[in-house]
Amino acid sequence: MVVSREKNAPHQVVIIGGGFGGLYTAKHLAKANVKVTLIDKRNFHLFQPLLYQVATGTLSPGDISSPLRAVFSKSKNTQVLLGEVKDIDPKAQKVILDDKAISYDTLIVATGANHSYFGKDNWKEFAPGLKTVEDAIEMRRRIFGAFEAAEKETDPEKRRAWLTFVIVGGGPTGVELAGAIAELAYKTLKEDFRSIDTSETKILLLQGGDRILPHIAPELSEVAAVSLQKLGAVIQTNTRVTNIENDTVTFKQGGEIKEIPSKTILWAAGVKASAMGQVLAERTGVECDHAGRVIVEPDLTIRDYKNIFVVGDLGNFSHQNGKPLPGVAPVAKQQGEYVAKLIKRRLKGHTLPQFRYNDVGSLAMIGQNLAVVDLGLIKLQGFIAWVFWLLVHIYFLIEFDTKLLVVFQWAWNYITRNRRSRLITGREAFLEPKTVSNSSHIVSG
Repeated sequence: MVVSREKNAPHQVVIIGGGFGGLYTAKHLAKANVKVTLIDKRNFHLFQPLLYQVATGTLSPGDISSPLRAVFSKSKNTQVLLGEVKDIDPKAQKVILDDKAISYDTLIVATGANHSYFGKDNWKEFAPGLKTVEDAIEMRRRIFGAFEAAEKETDPEKRRAWLTFVIVGGGPTGVELAGAIAELAYKTLKEDFRSIDTSETKILLLQGGDRILPHIAPELSEVAAVSLQKLGAVIQTNTRVTNIENDTVTFKQGGEIKEIPSKTILWAAGVKASAMGQVLAERTGVECDHAGRVIVEPDLTIRDYKNIFVVGDLGNFSHQNGKPLPGVAPVAKQQGEYVAKLIKRRLKGHTLPQFRYNDVGSLAMIGQNLAVVDLGLIKLQGFIAWVFWLLVHIYFLIEFDTKLLVVFQWAWNYITRNRRSRLITGREAFLEPKTVSNSSHIVSG
């Protein structure tokens, strides 16, 4: 359905979400004969792939954030609004905020995804995930606070619990967290404490499947596992978490139930679509998958609404190989560029073939001089892969000054083997995790 506008009025494009999908849509419409309104509840674009480096003290939040108004300051057809969309009226073609309604001719929804605890949302308090700046700061508080608490603890059993880190999920985030914490414990912090030996730290990576990094080639997955183990991490595959309570993680491995005491539990196991997917489903009748992602058409629109696009992690695009595209930055970037191009073609009375993702490969950082890169026919590991990983992430950073800041921080950390952003902020440094009710519900690790 399309509501008619005055003949000479500019085409109104409203974008919800300033992540990769929304950002690249707006950037590629910057010179088009349209009016763009970009709405986000944060005033900055966050480079999520580097959040784990904020959580482990390598970078500061400002190093990986770009103010949206600064990004679009020279795009005179683009207005940035700070606000949260509460509802959508597809018949009137309006998005509803707390204090106003905004009309659109074309709507792009790019609100991303959140953590999924597979039905055990009460675990969030005890096992934080990593999607926002606040998540990263909270995770940083817990990681560095654990070492501080261990330094003061005189009971050997409690000290071991403070020095035990459990990471749930063996995808890129879990692997990168495990490697970064291992380098912290066994290298960076080794000389910083007097009552504890940080090399006694135990890092346990729990993965529900039969290998870590399941989306890359098996041989690279094995390289990553061996490299992590050499750094000091312990990998447990075919492992499913069944409960988190009383500073204890309970998991099932084969037919055996095991427990491990830990004061610091970090979640990297799953994601679910943002609540905007449910809003679209209720207002348009579009279907969503089990993770709440909106089922999109081959051109990234939704059924019966050719002027509503869904891009990035919120969408389920399964028209290329029968499987949903992964929730990674290159997918959202390419989808944003495609939608912008399609809008410009439509305004001239033309169209485009269906969207097709150009898979640029998968990669993961393991530690300093250690990474794996799967480019299909080309597979890299070790130092070369690590350099490639650095270059790719620098390329995807939005602003030039942000690129310079990150390059400088990485170079300094590489030379000094130190991490300057180790601030413990927010709540008290060491909060005793609360108890949650026992449950036999099994979720993926």
